[in-house]
Amino acid sequence: MKLTFAGLGVMGYPMAGHLARAGHEVTVYNRSPEKARRWVEAHGGQAADSIADAARGAEIFLLCVGADDDVRQVVAEALPALPAGAVVVDHTTTSAVVARELAEKVAFVDAPVSGGQAGAENGQLTIMCGAEPATFARVAPVLEVYAKAVRLMGGPGSGQLTKMVNQICIAGLVQGLAEAVHFTKRAGLDPEAVLEAISKGAAQSWQMDNRWKTMAQGKFDFGFAVDWMRKDLGLVLDEAARNGAELAVTRIVDGYYGEVQQLGGRRWDTSSLVARLEKPA
Repeated sequence: MKLTFAGLGVMGYPMAGHLARAGHEVTVYNRSPEKARRWVEAHGGQAADSIADAARGAEIFLLCVGADDDVRQVVAEALPALPAGAVVVDHTTTSAVVARELAEKVAFVDAPVSGGQAGAENGQLTIMCGAEPATFARVAPVLEVYAKAVRLMGGPGSGQLTKMVNQICIAGLVQGLAEAVHFTKRAGLDPEAVLEAISKGAAQSWQMDNRWKTMAQGKFDFGFAVDWMRKDLGLVLDEAARNGAELAVTRIVDGYYGEVQQLGGRRWDTSSLVARLEKPA
């Protein structure tokens, strides 16, 4: 298919690469042209100088950018150039509000992802989609190129709401893990021995398997950044204010991430919650 991918960040760059390797004709756009040129050197295809140029002729226009207003701007610039029948797929984590808004203007799939940079690079993302069933059916085979799971969760906005559930789970889990690592050290236990003892039982999680050791070592220079998590939790808390959900723990953990930002950890991995527990008194 003829595809466009706008936004070649840590997620979009490898995702677009998978599409090219699968045989699709891919045009890319990035605000920093140099990154788009590097992508073309690595994967072929072509780089466009503007969003409108990138959108011309695209059967599916995919994007992965920053926040609600970024998505609005990109889609607004793409719409006049997209051919009739084109579908827009948004991999950005945004509000459900913007997804529903854009679904009224174009065939639209809100498709936030989970799995982080490693999942994008390895083609093992989980993609939660909100769309009309016929629209989803058109894009699902394309999304499967870089995913281990692609699921339609409901109508427009449902993918973003599901991603919010994902972030609620992660926030509470990582805080619990941070306290466990902190307690382990204060109790004079060997963190690696504790991990070996408890990671095969009910306490096991992806976060434990992948972040316990680096949390114990105070290493946070990889993975999903605190700034991004705070953006996502802000979306969660805004939605909870609309639907009446009680999210006391999520609200507390969001505040803890604010403390990590004040420690200079804006770009640290989300597992850096442990740093606020171990900062000097």
